Amino acid sequence: MTEFVTRFAPSPTGLLHLGHAFSALTAFKAAQNSAGRLLLRIEDIDLTRCKPSFEQAIFDDLTWLGLTWEKPVRRQSDHFEDYETALQILRDKNLVYRCFKTRKEIADDIARAPHLSPDGPEGPQYIGQPLNPAQEQSSLEKEEPFAWRLSMQAAKNYLGRQFEELSFLEEGAGPKGECGRVCATPQIFGDAVIARKDLGTSYHLASVFDDALQGITHVIRGEDLFPATHLHRLLQALLELPEPVYRHHKLITDENGKRFSKRDQSVTLSAMRANGVTPSEIHSMLDASIR
Repeated sequence: MTEFVTRFAPSPTGLLHLGHAFSALTAFKAAQNSAGRLLLRIEDIDLTRCKPSFEQAIFDDLTWLGLTWEKPVRRQSDHFEDYETALQILRDKNLVYRCFKTRKEIADDIARAPHLSPDGPEGPQYIGQPLNPAQEQSSLEKEEPFAWRLSMQAAKNYLGRQFEELSFLEEGAGPKGECGRVCATPQIFGDAVIARKDLGTSYHLASVFDDALQGITHVIRGEDLFPATHLHRLLQALLELPEPVYRHHKLITDENGKRFSKRDQSVTLSAMRANGVTPSEIHSMLDASIR
């Protein structure tokens, strides 16, 4: 029988709030119930927004809640070379291309031909194509910024029938109640950005790589990340990585039905701790919502 391994993977861009506590406790208790393992991963590839002080606060808050995890903790900013290796595999297979267009240019392209842009999780998604070699070389010599985009058409051609058969096992539920064996439709992302010139990876690429490297068998996370699973399944297939089981959980909200935010300091765990709230009170508050 395969050992149950899951993870909690926050980004240190602010203080943890009740929503983070709910997600962490959901993963922690799932590991306990399965006599499995919980890993903590720090997803800090955004070197501008991520701060060491927020990382330490993550450790402090989770310890205060009574969570335990294996050490050492994987910090993504220490492993950019790993993600560059994964990107190179996709480059060698001719599955990615450099896109030098600005956000405005992409928006203009979508506006001119909306029928060519698939409707994705956040609206119309861009589908482009690589520049010819001379144009690309000229842009590189000018040191113009670019993004590495995954060519959805190239991915379809590479995988053939396997592309149409991509799916994932959902043990929780997506935003629309999706569960069981779900058909993956990564094409809703268009030609997704998976790395940038100044940052050799993206959340999608780094997360998929690390889940495989760390032997994650169950990805437990909020339903807001459910759409990303479609793209992650494609990356797993292209990189020949194992497929984990997914278990998305609902998002808890405040009394007005609004999602918690790192900007709302009143619901950060550190603020609640300072105001005398105890870990047992947090557990009691959230236990009824953990499914």
